[in-house]
Amino acid sequence: MLKKIVFVVLIVVAAFLAYAVTRPDSLRVERAATIKAPPDKIYPLITDLRKWAVWSPWEKRDPAMKRTFDGADSGKGAVYAWAGNSDVGEGRMEIIEATPPSKVGIKLDFIKPLEGHNLAAFTLTPRGDTTDVSWVMTGPTPFVGKVLGVFMDMDKMIGNDFEAGLAAMKAAAEADAQTTAAAR
Repeated sequence: MLKKIVFVVLIVVAAFLAYAVTRPDSLRVERAATIKAPPDKIYPLITDLRKWAVWSPWEKRDPAMKRTFDGADSGKGAVYAWAGNSDVGEGRMEIIEATPPSKVGIKLDFIKPLEGHNLAAFTLTPRGDTTDVSWVMTGPTPFVGKVLGVFMDMDKMIGNDFEAGLAAMKAAAEADAQTTAAAR
């Protein structure tokens, strides 16, 4: 009887792992927002990594997080590394592309809790007195990510963070644009 139970458990585990292997080999998460501010008011919030504290949803999850800034002050070559609690983990990001005021490309290296290497891109497209901001993250999905993906909707999980970040970015950029307009 025990042999039958072990055999059934092994079959279930094998079937689960076989299913996990069929999951996508890559991850793509994209969210967008329309911000009532010109691109030149939004772009510095992205390219100056110190300003991420204003809008990044992860910054608020661990106020004691250790932050290190290196490289350029902003734009291409700017580097931000962090180490925090289990909500934020540990990692590093570097701006690898900066085309003012329309595009920013970032290399993301997650160290903990799970290692991952992704790319993020922000695209700013002016539309009259507003700017459409797109935030995209792409990267490979290793086997462990495929297994986790069976239980967690990564697009929803990361996408919710992107939505919160874009909402905070919108609030910051629109407040700055209003202050600038009032000063004129």
